[in-house]
Amino acid sequence: MRIGFDAKRLYNNFTGLGNHSRTTIDILTAEFPDNEYWLYTPKVKLNKVTSPYMEKKGCHTIMPTGMMRGSAWRTYGLVNEMKKDGIELFHGLSNEMPVGLFHSGIASVVTIHDVAFRTFPDMYRWHDRKIYNMKWKYACNHADRIICISECTKRDVLEFYNVPERKVDVVYQPVSPIYYQPISELKDSETQELKNSQPYMLYVGSVNSRKNLLGIVKAMELMPKDLQMPLMVVGGGGAYKHQVKQYIAEHGMEHLFRWPETINNVELKKLYSNAQLFIYPSFYEGFGLPVVEAQLCGCPVVTSNVSSLPEAGGPWAQKADPNSAEDICNKMVKLLTDSELRAETIAGGREYAMQTFHPSVLAKQLMEVYRKTL
Repeated sequence: MRIGFDAKRLYNNFTGLGNHSRTTIDILTAEFPDNEYWLYTPKVKLNKVTSPYMEKKGCHTIMPTGMMRGSAWRTYGLVNEMKKDGIELFHGLSNEMPVGLFHSGIASVVTIHDVAFRTFPDMYRWHDRKIYNMKWKYACNHADRIICISECTKRDVLEFYNVPERKVDVVYQPVSPIYYQPISELKDSETQELKNSQPYMLYVGSVNSRKNLLGIVKAMELMPKDLQMPLMVVGGGGAYKHQVKQYIAEHGMEHLFRWPETINNVELKKLYSNAQLFIYPSFYEGFGLPVVEAQLCGCPVVTSNVSSLPEAGGPWAQKADPNSAEDICNKMVKLLTDSELRAETIAGGREYAMQTFHPSVLAKQLMEVYRKTL
């Protein structure tokens, strides 16, 4: 099968949507090496993350060569390009579809990650909300099939875009393969360094109001003093991050927070693997990838009881009301003090994540969607 992908974010984005694009190509090429994968991108930022895809077996990277370039080529020129290349199916990996694909004879699938701009509109500028809604609506209406990365996102798509349910499939977001490797594969010196480090808890994600870092801060404020330990906050932010830091300073809690710079997956895996708790009481997520990463690394999780987080965490994550600092605190204390529950949570969480989100499982589910679309 010749499958085309919108690879703009694969080659130019190094956070969520870029990671999703790269991991999707990784699991498909590993599980189905006989297919041809055509990666269409208006430009390429070459670095150690993206360079391997230029030479990846079975992959062909295509960039514009004529007068039409950039977003115009991606939106209006891609269909003709794919016709020339004999593409049988196109997969829009990040909520968008090129114009004209519907009548081209090329089968089409689009992945919708979330509709946060509809559920949390205050986080987005009016102009951006209008553009996103127009793109999502066009994609949902014109793709042959829609892939949602969680049942929660599926419910939102059905509600906001009025598409037939029979047209929508749920395939969970793939996790980078590095998280499926045991922590024992770290070098001895690195493992010893982890063992000797001060106990800490961990938060990973953008620091914005939707992800509720302030809720964690207020929960930590309620914890017994003998259980308090630093929280590593891995993620960038703007005004909300400043607001959280201001609250921390006003309440004399600076000693309980660490703000490491941007780190890669290897370093992040080490942080997950040695953390006492991973805390993620978000109000809304399309999927909640960090919850799965933490469980794969054997880190017990406290997350939310809303949105897609119960799907990501499964039966073993402790699920709290994100509006209640008291509930978040209680769940944290439970996992820090109940050794039997903690051991069961670590083992059960990793088994759930391995079985539900294993790359081979998700690759086969994706391929099944492709086959029934053709």
